[in-house]
Amino acid sequence: MSDDPMHARSDGSDAARARLLELARTRGSSLSGLSALIGRNSSYLQQFIRKGSPRKLEERDRRTLAEFFGVDESELGAAEDGAREKSYGGSRGDEDFHAIPRLSLAAAAGPGQFAGGETPFDNFGFSGRWLRENGFDPRMLSALTVEGDSMEPLLRHGDEILVDRGSRFERDGVHVVRMGDALMVKRLASAGAGRIALLSQNLAYPPVEVGLDEIEVLGRVVWKSGRL
Repeated sequence: MSDDPMHARSDGSDAARARLLELARTRGSSLSGLSALIGRNSSYLQQFIRKGSPRKLEERDRRTLAEFFGVDESELGAAEDGAREKSYGGSRGDEDFHAIPRLSLAAAAGPGQFAGGETPFDNFGFSGRWLRENGFDPRMLSALTVEGDSMEPLLRHGDEILVDRGSRFERDGVHVVRMGDALMVKRLASAGAGRIALLSQNLAYPPVEVGLDEIEVLGRVVWKSGRL
């Protein structure tokens, strides 16, 4: 059998295999990394593209990949009637879940953590209905892990937070910000013209006031989870 995805077994999924390979190359994503994203072994998508095994992607895997690349599921082999159940505002049944990427970098609730690569290592499944009710676009959400104690008791070390990257600093609230190479989660408050205060929940950490041009607001923290 040819290793060319366009010559994989003719079961109607040839175009889906070719499109997935194209998306991976364009995004600079490895097939092994994408396999891990959908919870499969490292060679799963390599086998799917090169050998035609499995014959087609399972619905949940296809949905996760479509949301990761920001494309319609039909491009990855969804049936015509299923194509209408798009990534955002789609099906309202039991399968209406969206895969929100968990990023391996950490948002430091303390002195700051170096912001490394932003390749997802896993994902959280969120109800589409819940996302719609709260006005969230799943394509603009990412999950990060909190490190440090400066935001205790609101956010504790090890908590995971959901960051809405479509929400910039328009009012006081908890946000993820980048300052130099440091990625931090802080409560933001206006501090006069062109100035902003980075506030910690833990009073042991004094406020830090900086110019708006010294930081990049990456998004607003809209949800948290943590172990009891």
